[in-house]
Amino acid sequence: MSDMTFDKMINQMTPAIYESLKQAVALRKWPDGRYLTPEQTELCLEAVIRFEVENNVPEENRVGYLERRTCGAGATGAGVTPEMAGLARDATRD
Repeated sequence: MSDMTFDKMINQMTPAIYESLKQAVALRKWPDGRYLTPEQTELCLEAVIRFEVENNVPEENRVGYLERRTCGAGATGAGVTPEMAGLARDATRD
């Protein structure tokens, strides 16, 4: 039986393996085309997140990162006209 633990695996993970796991999670497939099981997806995602944290991957490059968009106004949307927000059209009309 191997003495490889999850922590050891993360510590030995190369950037190439990280990218491969990240792609596998995104596509839900291994590079050879086989689909990941839900358990494999969960473990791969955990490994990717742990790698990102332990290797100080910039936030904007991390899996699941969403950029905040504000339409040129503050994050609250203050000062955004209904036209700019796409709310000028009555959604109930055809």
